[in-house]
This record gives sequence, structure tokens and C-alpha cells, in this order.
Amino acid sequence: HQAEELWVCWDLAALLALHTKMPSVSPKVTNSYIQGPTDIPLLDKTVGQCLEETVERFPDREALVFCRDGVRKTFAQFKEEVDQAAAGLLALGLRKGDRLGMWGPNKYEWVLMQFATAQAGIILVSVNPAYQASELEFVLRKVGCKALVFPNQFKTQKYYDVLKQSCPELEKCSPGGIKSKRLPDLSIVIMCDSKLPGTFHMNEVMQAGDSSHLKQLRAVQQTLSCNEPINIQFTSVGALWDRTGWDRTGWDRTGWVLSWGCPQFPPLQLCLFIPSSSRCSFLLGTPTMFIDMLSQPDFDSYDLSTLRGGIIGGSSVPPEIMKTIITKMHMPALVVAYGTTENSPVTFMGFPDDSIDQRTETVGYIFPHTEAKIEDPETGQSVPLNTPGELQIRGYCVMLGYWNDPAKTSEVITAEGWYKTGDIGVLNEHGYCKIVGRCKDMIIRGGENIYPAELEQFLHTHPKVEEVQVVGVKDSRMGEEICACIRLRAGQDCTKEEIKAFCKGKISHFKIPRYVVFVSQYPLTVSGKIQKHKLKEQMEKHLQL
Repeated sequence: HQAEELWVCWDLAALLALHTKMPSVSPKVTNSYIQGPTDIPLLDKTVGQCLEETVERFPDREALVFCRDGVRKTFAQFKEEVDQAAAGLLALGLRKGDRLGMWGPNKYEWVLMQFATAQAGIILVSVNPAYQASELEFVLRKVGCKALVFPNQFKTQKYYDVLKQSCPELEKCSPGGIKSKRLPDLSIVIMCDSKLPGTFHMNEVMQAGDSSHLKQLRAVQQTLSCNEPINIQFTSVGALWDRTGWDRTGWDRTGWVLSWGCPQFPPLQLCLFIPSSSRCSFLLGTPTMFIDMLSQPDFDSYDLSTLRGGIIGGSSVPPEIMKTIITKMHMPALVVAYGTTENSPVTFMGFPDDSIDQRTETVGYIFPHTEAKIEDPETGQSVPLNTPGELQIRGYCVMLGYWNDPAKTSEVITAEGWYKTGDIGVLNEHGYCKIVGRCKDMIIRGGENIYPAELEQFLHTHPKVEEVQVVGVKDSRMGEEICACIRLRAGQDCTKEEIKAFCKGKISHFKIPRYVVFVSQYPLTVSGKIQKHKLKEQMEKHLQL
């Protein structure tokens, strides 16, 4: 179950504020261990407290804009609606520690519910907007969701009808009184934009709370701690839960942020139109999103002159792509960020004033109050500098664990608190990290360890290559062979032989792909990340292996 990642402007601004300049005294790195600076104290505050302080400082500044839905909210307006929604949830009978599922695309209600649940101590569960009945049932049962929020429809997905497959009782129940055999914990269903049998409309929730519920809300807020859970997200391993603590510096910078890292990112023309029309300053997305924008036929018609920078992450970023984005999209302060769902949102990130090599060849420097080390995944021993090994992270960013699954949790979080990322990284003498692949993605060809990210970065330098993904496919003799899946630039023709000839003499012979397959697209998650396991399956089927 692929994780959803909800990014809002506070997150990016806080990251930029916390990680703007290199520490004044940078310790010399002598082995594959580094600790981030601790001179700036962490904020021991909840999300609600940070929102309240931001409203006091910038009440009339726009907090968020949803262009397609025509929604614009200042911080003061947003805070007022968050309080109304939180009081309304309490009026419906939700209590601290209950789970509320948010199921749907990137909409204002998503952000509203995340902050409203945080205010009331309710745990928001990120439900993939593409889930069908069996997947939805698994999620709701796994974490015991008491409430579920969704729109009537998104694209071809009719959410009410999908829910009815697991909860046929819905149509005959009164709102808030659902009693389902297959979903025993579910009692409340809230629809964002409609009112169908058995459901509340979001407007009813907003109006449900009275002065007594607001008083109850204030009392609950006094009991909240930054170490308590706020969010459950589903990964390929299980359901993880994370804290209500913001633990970052407050946001105090002007400028617009466009983020489409949420599920079902908007059409690429819209991604270009918004920064052009709204005069955005920063842009946030995955490499695939940026690559697709750059390849739009009418790219040059958009005015991106107000862009200054942004963050790119979610998967490996080839240096050539970074350089193209920086120049063609007017983003000189673009930096790479690295994190995983289990240690969200970011643990390494570059600095805007880093050299071009640092920003294109690495994922940057360790975050404050965070530790990282690199170990041999087989022996558990620390590796020397500039040597590949499994990256492990420790700090406030590490998840609380997998929901009700201590065995899975102990597999990835050691007794000392180190989270095993499963990523293969290299740490240099300056404390900068380079991600070279996944432990599971690593190709072992006849005993040679091959890191796909290294080959991808090399093949990106071919003038005809738009994008490339490298996977290992099974081979009876070598164990695995290398398969390069290449998207060509528009209007370009290329042959397998041409790609192989390009490799000869430039990379080791055993790294030259045996298979070269030209593709038009890759299997993606709803948040735009490439699914390498599915790509591997597709290639083995295509090659009849």
C-alpha cells in the first residue's frame, strides 16, 4: 500500500528556515557518521500551537490557494475554519486518539482535516485516493477508523459507491449511526461536496460545534504533546504513525510555494500555469514531474521569471536534470531533499549557496538534531568514508512505529533508535550524502554489485535520453542482468546498439546494460513516484524471462 505524502506550505517554509545556511562550525567528518547542528533548539510545540502563533504574526497573509477549486484562505480565515471543523468533529462524537480517514485527491478539505484533527488530538489516516473496495476495507480495519471523509467523485472514482461495497448498511443508516459488519469501527461518514444517505455534509460538520464544544476543544489542546501521534500513512511495509510535534522553526518568509506532492498531481499545463499566473517563488515536486513539465510542447509560452528555487525529491535526481531545471525554469536556488515516509519529511537537504556539484551530485547535508550513519547491511559494521552502505537515521523525525505491529517496527528501528532506511548511501568528508540506490534495487550480476542510480545518472548524459530507469531482471547464468528502460526526447530516434556504444569505454563493461528497452511511460504511484518493482515485472514479461 503506497504511502501518501501531504505537503503544505508550512512544511517547505519551515524546512527552508531551518536549513538556510551551513552551520558556522562544521565538525570534520572522519567516518561514516554525522550529527546535525544542535545550536538552534527544537520547538517543543504541537501543530495547533504553531498555527496559532503564525496567525498572530501574519493574520492577513494568504496561507493557501487551491486554484482549480477557487479557494483562497488567509491564515486567520484558515485558523477560524480549523477551529470550527475541530469543534464539529468533537460534536459528532470523535475523541482524542480516534482515527479519521481522509480519502480523496488534493483538495482544501485535506489540509483542513489534517489541522482540525491535530487540534483535537484525533489521528488522521491518509487513504490513497485510488483505493478500491478491498484496499479501503483493509486500511479502515487495520487502524480502526471511526470516521471517513471523502468527496463524491474524482475522475472515474465514485467514492460513495466504492464504500458501499464494504459497507452496504450505509444507505439505510442515519448519519453518525453506521453499524457495519465488515467495518465495525466505522460510525461516521463525511462528504466534502454532497450529502448522500448515511452521511454528513462537510457544512454540517462546520456548523455542528457550539460554545461547549469549543470549550471542550480548548481543554483537549491543553493535554496534547508533540510526542503524540498525528498521522497514519501506509507504506509498502505497513501503517506507520507519526507525532503531533512540529519540531521546526516557525515560518517567517514571504513568497509563494507551489506544491503538488499530494496524491493525483494536477495536469502539467496547470503546474506551469500556476507559477506563471500566481507569481510563485518556489516549486516543489518529484523528478518525473519536472521532467514532464520541461517536455511540454508549449513550455516556452509560460512566464516563470518569478521562480527562485524549490525542492526536488522523492526519487533519484540525475545531475543533468537538475542543471536543466535550474537554467530553463529560472530556479537558481533549487535544492535536493532526501527523506522517507518513516523519517519524514526530510533528513538531508542541500543549501541554496552550495556549489553546483554539491547540489547535483548529492542530497545535501544532515538536518539539525538528526544523526546519520552508513553501515554494511550484511555485517552491521560501519563503513569508511566514500564507501556505499545502508543509510540509517536517528532523531525527532523517525516515526513512532508501525501501527499495532511491534515485530515490523523492531525490524526497521533498532533498540538504540536507528531507523534502517533500506537506501544505499555514501557519506563524504564534508558530511554530504549521495544516494546510490536501494538495498533491494541493487543488482548483483555475477557477484558484482551494481547500483542503478549510478547508471541512470550516466545514461542521462546521452543527448537523446529524456528519462531512464535501470532495473535488474533475472538471468539463469548471471543471476541478474541490467535492463535500461529509456524514454527518448520528443522527435528523437535511437537504437539499442547506439546506447550500448555510448557506454563502451566510459563505464565498466559489466555495467553496460544487456537489455535496452524504449518506453513511453513508467508505472507511477498516485504521488508521481516510479514503481521500480512493477517496472521490473513489466520488463521480465516483455523480455519473456
